[in-house]
Amino acid sequence: MVRIFKLSKLMKNYLKAGTITQPFGIKGETKVYPLTDDPRLFKSLKKVYMEKDGSYEEFEIESARMALPLVILKLKGIDTPEDVRSYRQKDLYILREDASPLSEGEYYFADIIGMEVSDDTGISRGKITDILQTGANDVYEITADDGSSFLLPAIKDCIIKVDVENNKMLIHILEGLLD
Repeated sequence: MVRIFKLSKLMKNYLKAGTITQPFGIKGETKVYPLTDDPRLFKSLKKVYMEKDGSYEEFEIESARMALPLVILKLKGIDTPEDVRSYRQKDLYILREDASPLSEGEYYFADIIGMEVSDDTGISRGKITDILQTGANDVYEITADDGSSFLLPAIKDCIIKVDVENNKMLIHILEGLLD
């Protein structure tokens, strides 16, 4: 199972955890669409980060509460609805160390996206370029060097080995999958 934290393209130490959608009320609170499988995580966080000019700007969390499916956050220094609007559609990141711990066989999206994929016959198939969440299981989009791509279900029958340290995945392609 892949733990849901979207990829931070800048550094894998930061995991995308949500997106600011719009102001909530008049005191600078913001609605956040969570990109994690455990939105309650925001209640335990002390800070989040926003990407700005190639680096991350830190924001202290003053308060967090659930309004499922959203999270209502109050960030220090963002005190009016107008302030919130200037951050609308900005992504919020957390440090990897602040993320929910992984169980065996679980991975962060940030660790899977970009992984080199080979099949059990020794053929290089490309890199994982996207992860689709279907409800039943995740599906990896694998894109070859020539730009062609295919979808692979992230199930035990297809995923043989995931080597995060070496950024490699060994797969088995089920009969008919590439037809």
